[in-house]
Amino acid sequence: MTTKPNIVLIFTDNQQASTLGCYGNPEIHTPNLDRLAGQGMKFENAYCPNAYCSPCRASLLTGTLPSQHGIHSWIDDRNMAEWPAGWHALNGMQTLPGLLQNNGYDTALIGKYHLGEPTSPAEGFDHWVTLEDGHVRSFYRNRIFDNGVVYQQPGHSVDFFTSKALDYIGAQTVSSKPFFLFLPYPAPYGHWPATKETDENRHTRRYAECPMNSVPREPITKKAVDGFLINQTGSTADLDFSMLMRAPNDLPTLRNYYSQISMVDDGVGEIMKSLDSHGIEEDTLLVFTTDHGLSIGQHGFWGHGGASFPSNLHRAAHSIPLIIRQKGVVPEAETSNLMVSNMDLYSTILSHTGTSVPDSGCQLPSRNLMPVLKGKPAVDWWDDAVYSEQEETRVIRTQKWALFKRFDGPCNKGITDELFDVENDPSETHNLAGNPEYAGIEAELNAMLTEFFRKHVRAEADLWNGGTPIQNSMRQSFWKDAWGEQWSPVYQYD
Repeated sequence: MTTKPNIVLIFTDNQQASTLGCYGNPEIHTPNLDRLAGQGMKFENAYCPNAYCSPCRASLLTGTLPSQHGIHSWIDDRNMAEWPAGWHALNGMQTLPGLLQNNGYDTALIGKYHLGEPTSPAEGFDHWVTLEDGHVRSFYRNRIFDNGVVYQQPGHSVDFFTSKALDYIGAQTVSSKPFFLFLPYPAPYGHWPATKETDENRHTRRYAECPMNSVPREPITKKAVDGFLINQTGSTADLDFSMLMRAPNDLPTLRNYYSQISMVDDGVGEIMKSLDSHGIEEDTLLVFTTDHGLSIGQHGFWGHGGASFPSNLHRAAHSIPLIIRQKGVVPEAETSNLMVSNMDLYSTILSHTGTSVPDSGCQLPSRNLMPVLKGKPAVDWWDDAVYSEQEETRVIRTQKWALFKRFDGPCNKGITDELFDVENDPSETHNLAGNPEYAGIEAELNAMLTEFFRKHVRAEADLWNGGTPIQNSMRQSFWKDAWGEQWSPVYQYD
C-alpha cells in the first residue's frame, strides 16, 4: 500500500464471544459477521481489560489499563448535571483519534460514547454523532447530538448509526485524507429497561419461539446477591438492579438480547457492502469487537463483571469477539488462539497507520497485533497472557490457567482468590486456589500478575494502594472501609 489505510472500528455493547454463529452459537442469526470471519482473522481467545463499558472504551482509546487511565467503572451519566462543564474523562490523554488526527486522518465517532458529556466532541474527533445516554435506556426514541445539532431520533439506534456511518464513508471517499471511523453501537446491551421493551425490531419474530438452549439456566448464586447488596450501598445514584436477580431466567429478555445481536449483524453487513461498493475494501482495516463480555446466566449471574461480589471475570464476562479484515493484508479464514485483548487494538492501529506515540513515561500494556495479522508465527515474541482488573479483583489468563487475585489489603471483607484450570475445566467451576497440589502454579501466576501491575499502574489511579477512580466506583463502601471516609472518586488528577 502506498497510502495510509482507512480504519473502521465497530464496537458493540456487552457481548460475549459465544453469542455469534462463527464462535459456535447454533441459535443466533449472524450471517454477515460469520462471512466477515471467513474473510479475515478471528481471535478465539480475545478478552477485555475490565468488564464495564466506560473503562474498556478508555482502554481501547488509550492503550492503558484502568489503573493507568483511572476509569474503573461505568461513567454515571445519571449525575451529568453535577459534572464540570464540557467534561470528557480522557481529556489530555494520548488517545487513538487524537494521534491519528495528528497524522492526517479525518476522525469520527458515530454511536455510543459514555466517556463524558455527549453534547460536544471529545478531543481528537472531527465528526461527532452520539446519543445522550451512555447507560442505554432504549433502543428507540433517543436524543441525538449530531455535530452541534440536537434532535430526537425515534427509530432503532443501530439502524440510525449505521445510516450515519454510511453517509460518513461516502463523504470520505471523495476526500484526500484517510479516515478513522469509530462505530460503537449501543447494542445488544442486555440490560433493562432496553431489553424489556415491547417494540419489535425486524428480528423479533425470528426468536419468538427460540428455546434459548445456548444460554444456561442456572440458579442465582450468593455472589450475585452480595453484588446486588454492595452495589446498592456503594452506587453514586439510585440504581435499580432488580433485573440482575430476575433476568437470567427471563426468556423475553434473552430473546430480545439475541434479536439486537442480529440487528447489529445487519449493520455490519451494510458497512461491508459500503466499503465494497466504494472500492475501498483493500484500503480499509475493518475491525469488529465489543467493549466487554456479559454473563447472561452463566455462573448464576446476569450482567457485568461487577454484578457479583467479589467481581467475576469468568469467561462469559471477560471473553469478547474480535474479527479483523483487510483484503490483501490479513489472510482470509484464519483463526488465532493467541491470548489477546481489545486494548491491543490501540498499538495495532497506530502501527498499521504509521502513527507514532510520543513518550509519556507510561508503559503501555497494549501490544501490536499487526505481525500476527500478517501471518508471523508468535513463538518467542508474544507474551501469551491477558490481564484484567475489576476494582477489587485482578485477573491473569493463560491458555491453561485463570487466576482471580483479590485485594488483600485492609477491610477486604474476607474475599479470597480463585484459580481455574481452564483447559480441563472450561466452565471455571472448580476453584483450585489454596490447594497444595497447585501451589506452584498459583505462586507463578501471582508473581506474573504482581509484576504486570507493578509496571502498569499510575499511583493516583491504583485503587489497591489508596488511589481513586475517575467519576465513579461500584465499590465505594468497600474502598471507604479500606482507605477511610475521605476516599472518593475524582473528575481529574492533579
